[in-house]
Amino acid sequence: MTDYRAHITIDAIKCGGKPCVRGMRITVYDVLDYLSSGMTFEEILEDFPDMTRDDILACLAFAADSGRRVLAIPA
Repeated sequence: MTDYRAHITIDAIKCGGKPCVRGMRITVYDVLDYLSSGMTFEEILEDFPDMTRDDILACLAFAADSGRRVLAIPA
């Protein structure tokens, strides 16, 4: 897998600044929702033929990286 930053773009004009797949109007969160609802990579790629397997992997990598940046606030 190449660096997810080659696949994930953030543009204030598109999708309200949410991270998107290669400038398309498919957000990382859309892809994560599809996966969490049980869609397979193949089903997502059938529905969105402009996407690639590496795009889906980049969404997962982006989410993993974002999760590492969550700060724990002491009680």
